[in-house]
Amino acid sequence: MKIVLACDHGGFQLKETIKEHLVINGYDINDIGVYNTESVDYPDYGKKAAENVAGNEADRGIVICGTGIGISIAANKVKGIRCALCTNEFMARMSRMHNNANMLALGERVIGKGLALNIVDAWLSTDFEGGRHERRVNKLMDIEKTLKVEE
Repeated sequence: MKIVLACDHGGFQLKETIKEHLVINGYDINDIGVYNTESVDYPDYGKKAAENVAGNEADRGIVICGTGIGISIAANKVKGIRCALCTNEFMARMSRMHNNANMLALGERVIGKGLALNIVDAWLSTDFEGGRHERRVNKLMDIEKTLKVEE
């Protein structure tokens, strides 16, 4: 499975920990930054990672900022993305089982490294249940089709 990783400066340390963990566990990683703790704008990285997933350059994406909130909002602006901000393993499993989340957002300043790795593992090892959830996910995706963009 190919996973795109992205973060802002507030998520850099956690991204590095997650990247090492995923490589050790045999995942194909595309780290699109950042590569240090210099201040950057999280929307740029959330969007770029989401475009990787939406464009089928990656199977799934993991994005990290200080809280996970801003970067998840940015990722969810990209058509086809269902980015779930998770703070525990239950949320991670449910985001996959019921929402078919294709991106995971984490907050480095919110959760510790051990919990973060448990969340990542739970998220990556959980499949979408389909069934009644398929109808609901389709309704989510239909919202994108009905939106009118004004210029």
